[in-house]
Amino acid sequence: MSTYRDFAHRGSARATVLRTVGTRERRSHLSAPRVPTVGIDIGGTKVMAGVVDADGKILEKVRTETPDKSKSPKVVEDTICELVLDLSDRHDVHAVGIGAAGWVDADRNRVLFAPHLSWRNEPLRDSLQSRLAVPVMVDNDANTAAWAEWRFGAGAGEDHLVMITLGTGIGGAILEDGQVKRGKFGVAGEFGHMQVVPGGHRCPCGNRGCWEQYSSGNALVREARELAAADSPVAYNIIDRVKGQIPDITGPLITELAREGDAMCVELLQDIGQWLGVGIANLAAALDPSCFVIGGGVSAADDLLIGPARDAFRRHLTGRGYRPEARIAKAQLGPEAGMVGAADLARLVARRFRRANRRRLERYERYERYAQAIRTTTRHTQGNK
Repeated sequence: MSTYRDFAHRGSARATVLRTVGTRERRSHLSAPRVPTVGIDIGGTKVMAGVVDADGKILEKVRTETPDKSKSPKVVEDTICELVLDLSDRHDVHAVGIGAAGWVDADRNRVLFAPHLSWRNEPLRDSLQSRLAVPVMVDNDANTAAWAEWRFGAGAGEDHLVMITLGTGIGGAILEDGQVKRGKFGVAGEFGHMQVVPGGHRCPCGNRGCWEQYSSGNALVREARELAAADSPVAYNIIDRVKGQIPDITGPLITELAREGDAMCVELLQDIGQWLGVGIANLAAALDPSCFVIGGGVSAADDLLIGPARDAFRRHLTGRGYRPEARIAKAQLGPEAGMVGAADLARLVARRFRRANRRRLERYERYERYAQAIRTTTRHTQGNK
């Protein structure tokens, strides 16, 4: 006869609970269990995992390099499991949340496409669910970062928030009334692929003139390297810094030189910021949020980037002067935002799974009481014969 432990951990029951999360997310964080969960942020270069408490505090964090994208998806899944099991040795983990750099379907099970990994229609949640002893939640990394900023960071208290993540490209997310808006197919928020310059720079997505080709880490580095390759006089400082090795020019180096007052690097960040403001004005026309939160690695430039973005936003905002302006704020949680948000969203799954377990336990206990009564009656009847 199966024990209750076996019954409680059957995969089908757990999957049923996980499928209900998307429709019941609104405000449910208020009653989520205050238990530690693991958040995992998977990018093209690193996998970062951490144990996070109910207040968004990171109790422990570990990270490793992302396995090469030419390797099978199982290799990445092996890495995730190793990190979770390592953290579970020292913490009582109740659920795992994953923020994946890719398109995640509306059921938050499959990664439809990940540009920096070998995931193509990959059933990531089910694959990990069969290997880990706790429920698993999967979402897009920009969604998890936005959730973290809304819960614990720059977007706290906002009812209508848009998150923009500036890294290699541009990611984004939309939150309304405490709910992540994922769209019909789960892939809302891909703002970086709005076309802003018809026939412009070719984008890896296959189109031309995408926003992220003008306002992202890649765009910043591309412009700096082109000036350096042309031996422009304005680039002499950065050429000297990298000792003539143009491929060594990086976004963080450009930001560092801009802070030191390098005119070219300041101007490049201003250009990126102005394109950022144009895109934000377009999003304001479409979505009308109360707040834009700017995150990702490029946002480390602070007002060198966000100042020009605010100026361009005001110049290009539809109906400017006759409508309220959304607040533009820099993200507060830094590179851990995606990990913290994934852990917090996983806490909602932990609560519902615990409720389902409790209901199953109650049914099992009723069954045991009934079976015990039958056994007692049978023994009494046999004793009277």
